[in-house]
Amino acid sequence: MTAKPLVVIDVVGLTPRLLDHMPNLRALGAPATLGTVLPAVTCSVQSTLLTGRQPRDHGIVGNGWYFRDLGEIMLWRQHNGLVEGPKIWDDARAVQPGYKVANICWWYAMGAATEITVTPRPIYHADGRKSPDCYTTPPELRVDLTRELGRFPLFSYWGPKAGIESSRWIVAAARRIFAKERPDLTLVYVPHLDYDLQRFGPSGPEAIAAARDVDQALGPLLDDASAAGATTVVLSEYGIVDVSRPIDINRALREEGLLSVYRQAGMEYLDPWTSRAFAVADHQLAHIYVRDEADAPAVRKLISSLPGVDQVLDADGKAGFGLDHARSGELVAIAEPDAWFTYYYWLNDAQAPDFARGVDIHRKPGYDPAELFLNPHDRWVKAKAGLALARKELGFRYTMPVVPLDPSCVRGSHGRLPDDPLDGPVLLSDAALDQDTYAATEVKDLLLRLAGLKTP
Repeated sequence: MTAKPLVVIDVVGLTPRLLDHMPNLRALGAPATLGTVLPAVTCSVQSTLLTGRQPRDHGIVGNGWYFRDLGEIMLWRQHNGLVEGPKIWDDARAVQPGYKVANICWWYAMGAATEITVTPRPIYHADGRKSPDCYTTPPELRVDLTRELGRFPLFSYWGPKAGIESSRWIVAAARRIFAKERPDLTLVYVPHLDYDLQRFGPSGPEAIAAARDVDQALGPLLDDASAAGATTVVLSEYGIVDVSRPIDINRALREEGLLSVYRQAGMEYLDPWTSRAFAVADHQLAHIYVRDEADAPAVRKLISSLPGVDQVLDADGKAGFGLDHARSGELVAIAEPDAWFTYYYWLNDAQAPDFARGVDIHRKPGYDPAELFLNPHDRWVKAKAGLALARKELGFRYTMPVVPLDPSCVRGSHGRLPDDPLDGPVLLSDAALDQDTYAATEVKDLLLRLAGLKTP
């Protein structure tokens, strides 16, 4: 049996409302509603799409969690070994040995059993500098892509300068790999809609402009796939909704004496080892880790009383959403539709750690969408950024203290299940779809059927 080639494009943040402004994508076919999982965040949803399992089974309970065996909160890990269960390529190779897969920027790419990998991976210099780059397999692919396309544009992939450049680079890399390597399955992650929709919300002109830019960028890749006789599937992980209320969940826990910090050089750091309870904030969902189960009722009552909190799930509640995995918090909080959780735990900005004012996704004990902004309250912020870049170019150590500590600038978020299908994810294809609605857990089987590797 020979599989029909598949190109699967994850246009993060794509919704039925935005498709109205995207003629290249609309031309593929009528969209189906895609039922996402809780939490509706990148790492969890992508893992469900590729395994056909809920977070309780694949273990990816968010973009990060508290690693109890290490005593550390870590977000945005990259190794595929964290994802439990067989992936789509495992099932495909059981039918067609040698099934060839290219992963261009889907998450948990490192260590995956794919022949071709491209994933963001900065160079962390010994003196503390960080330079844009990517990791690839085979290793020589990085050299070829850099020579042909330039360095991976890390600072347009995330941070205050995040924009269309990174998505264009990813699309160009996907086109090159598809043309030269002819994978059986090509996975492509296109992040651009994530940026201005979180900055400005999905209701304004910025969202429409971003949708048009993505649609234009994807046009050549869609044409390449069609000319090669491949089946194209476009889908998304979640929709972004307008928000106006940040919830300082960790500050509430600290004020009740449940969260502990330690201080170094005048800066406060969250101390999970001694805290009775703390939260790992992840957009509109927060995992709350409670050291002593006797504290759980009081913690649940406290969190439930916070303005903007919709639900606090206990063991039964987590099971009802497929989130009852050992990595989950003892409690899980879900925000109301117009609210989201900050990771902030300090009570005085003067004691905030230095990483709080920078783009530092690996040291912050929670997700920080304020990293998409230059501090609007700092009149010298652009000068500071310019000076930092000059120091970087000269090879000196530098910091970039430009991110605001006021979260009110964030206008869009996601993570809870959508209240309106028009604000949720979609799935469309140039092949005939046999359903109007698919659950995220059904996508893996759908892709195998479209490849001709599984019968209906």
